[in-house]
Amino acid sequence: MSRCFSFTDVKNSCYRSTFIKSGLRSTITDLHDSTVMHCWIPTVREYSKPNLLLIHGLGANALWQWGDIIRFMTPHFNVFVPDLVFFEESYTTRPERTEAFQAQCLMRLMEAHSVKKFSLVGLSYGGFVGYGLAAQFSEAVERVVICSAGVCMEEKDLKEGVFRVSDLEEAASILVPQTPNKLRELMGYTMFRPPPLNLVPSCLLADFIDVSRLQLSDPPVANQILTRQPDTQITDFSFN
Repeated sequence: MSRCFSFTDVKNSCYRSTFIKSGLRSTITDLHDSTVMHCWIPTVREYSKPNLLLIHGLGANALWQWGDIIRFMTPHFNVFVPDLVFFEESYTTRPERTEAFQAQCLMRLMEAHSVKKFSLVGLSYGGFVGYGLAAQFSEAVERVVICSAGVCMEEKDLKEGVFRVSDLEEAASILVPQTPNKLRELMGYTMFRPPPLNLVPSCLLADFIDVSRLQLSDPPVANQILTRQPDTQITDFSFN
C-alpha cells in the first residue's frame, strides 16, 4: 500500500530548500567507468572563496547530515556536498568497496568540477574517506577536519567495548540498518545523551529507512570499515 504521508519526504524537501537557498544546486556526474556521483555544488562559484568538500558518514544522506549547518558555511566557502558511492543517487557497477576507492571517486568528481585545491570535513565514515583522500592526493587537499572517525582504531578497541557486537554481520546490520530496531541501536551509538529511543514510533523509523534508501546502501561498505587494517601511524601531510 502506498504511503499517504511521509515525514521523511517532508524533511528531505525542507533540506533541499535549505541547500538551494544557501546557493547550491544538485548535479549528477558520470565518471565514465560505470560510476555516477551526485553532488551539491555552488550555483555560482566565487573564486575569491576557498573550496570546501563535506563528506557524509553512514546512515542518513548528505542532506540530513549537513542540512542544519550548510547555511553557515556557504557565505565563506565554495561548498561541495557529494553523496558517496552506494548512497542515494551515487552508484557504481565496479567491485571496489574500500574508502580508498571512495576517495578516488571524490577526487575525480572534484576534477570534473574544475576544483584543483580544497579543504575537507569528513564525518564518521566520511572521516575514513577524507583521510584516504588527503593521503592519496595531498597536493590537492589543503586542510582536513575529521569528526568521529576511528582511523587508528584496532581490533583490540572493539574487544574492549568501543562497539559491542558479536560478529561482523551484526555490526553491519547496525551500521546499515534495515529495521526500526537496528536504527534505534545506531542512534544510540551515534547520539550524545539520546532521547528515550523506545518512544520513537517504529512507523517513523521505517519511513526514514525507506525514503532515505538505507536499504540500498551497500552492507559490504560497513564490513570494509570493520575489517580494514588500522592506520597505527598517522600520515604527516605537511599542509601549508
